[in-house]
Amino acid sequence: MGCYPLFACQDWSQLHLDVEDLRNKLVSLVLVTDPFGDFDETYLRRCFPDVATPFKEHHVVDLEKPRNKIISKHHRYEARKALRQVSVHAHPNPPEFLDAWLDLHRHLIVKHKIKGIGAFSRSAFAEQLATPGMVLLYAKSGEEPDAAIMYFVQRGVAYAHILGCTSVGYRRGALYALIWSAIETFTGSARWLDIMGVPGGQDAGSEGIRQFKRGWSTETRTAWLCGRILHRERYAEIVNATGTSPARYFPAYRAGEMA
Repeated sequence: MGCYPLFACQDWSQLHLDVEDLRNKLVSLVLVTDPFGDFDETYLRRCFPDVATPFKEHHVVDLEKPRNKIISKHHRYEARKALRQVSVHAHPNPPEFLDAWLDLHRHLIVKHKIKGIGAFSRSAFAEQLATPGMVLLYAKSGEEPDAAIMYFVQRGVAYAHILGCTSVGYRRGALYALIWSAIETFTGSARWLDIMGVPGGQDAGSEGIRQFKRGWSTETRTAWLCGRILHRERYAEIVNATGTSPARYFPAYRAGEMA
């Protein structure tokens, strides 16, 4: 598995060499590309001949455009209302926010029944909060934070990574306040704000999240799901041993692990 949740390169033009160098060292490789990556479909299919397919549309905000031109009237109203109930702050030292973050994130885990790698561990969050380029915005209405969002900033793009929000935060519209404030925070220092795609499948439960993200921008960028079999003999052995179908999931032998 590649980097989670997005794979980024310093020099995309050399990716095929790095992937080729992994031949017979790994069984397979699967990753989701940075939607701002410097590549085209032809090159991705060269690097990943087994799987290269559009995966998710990321909603992105062009920070050089006026907010009233890209943010819906509804979202502008909700953001103004929320900012009368909560205040938003950029934490000066994100690693110190770890315990508060874990409390906030537990609400997300329960709300969306998140399991496995998507739930993250304490040590994983500790490393993420200490990553260069990390910006953590949090909203509060009292002494304790009601919501927070992690952002990673790299090469002119601020990527929303993951959020946590209490029931109080949802009632007070803290997420509207946070994203509005993120647009203000990164304007001038970044060109784009990536508020990511819709998690999970295309089920009815995801429609509210889709509408929420769509209201912040009129543009999207595509993240691709890419995979390559690096050791075909070993891959076939594992698929046969697990009794999985090679046509429905990649890599086939991991089918059902994320369910």
